[in-house]
Amino acid sequence: MKNSINQSIKFSKFHGAGNDFIMINAINDQILLTEELIYNMCDRRTGIGADGLIILLPSDNYDFKMKYYNCDGKESTFCGNGGRCIAAFAHRQGIINDKATYEAVDGIHNVSVSLISFNEYHVELSMCDILSYKLEENSLLIDTGSPHYVKKINNWHDLDVNTEGAKIRYDKNISKDGVNVDFLLNEDGKIRIRTYERGVENETLACGTGVTASAIAASLWFGGNNIDVYTQIAKLNVRFDKIDGQFKNVILSGPATHVFDGIFIFA
Repeated sequence: MKNSINQSIKFSKFHGAGNDFIMINAINDQILLTEELIYNMCDRRTGIGADGLIILLPSDNYDFKMKYYNCDGKESTFCGNGGRCIAAFAHRQGIINDKATYEAVDGIHNVSVSLISFNEYHVELSMCDILSYKLEENSLLIDTGSPHYVKKINNWHDLDVNTEGAKIRYDKNISKDGVNVDFLLNEDGKIRIRTYERGVENETLACGTGVTASAIAASLWFGGNNIDVYTQIAKLNVRFDKIDGQFKNVILSGPATHVFDGIFIFA
């Protein structure tokens, strides 16, 4: 349906490890979304509530195209958990089967989708190759589809994610365009992270590109090429081939959950 006629939009709500998204199927319908409308839809008090909004679009050469917006209403760089959730959404909509290839802002992604229960999926998503990064003793600056600054910490006790994350996110000496911030704790070999997301301007329960960045940081600091990363409420896995300091065949895998469907009505 066209929202210019009846001022309503069909949507689905998904989350990947607590990172939640509004999904809109625009494969067959032209849907016009303004920055203000996306912001209002993502508002947790007066809208649906989400970290971001994703549009499922037709593609000339692949199964579909993904377009991602942060909850501030602005189109953004690639979102890993959103990239897994859009595949589960496309599967639920009958657009793809268990395997598919789609295009996003950072390139082409292969995906494998398994239905676990009536609303639970396991999704494996190919990420971009990582050919360059800036590694320090306690930090890593890297682009995994979105820019991330991973900071190694010793404990959570004194960590204010929003305050410390915002300082780094807006530090022009780190990135002139701003950066997502991941705080990484190695707890007896278990990699735990908390993330401050650019565009959300707050801590989120999980971040797929942040999990990927943190897994690569963990590999560089501690070793390994098949790494479980624990967010606040879930475990995700990142595996890759590490060749001469570069990371190829990167796969991010974890849960994607269908929460509910609805119709958003607006003036």
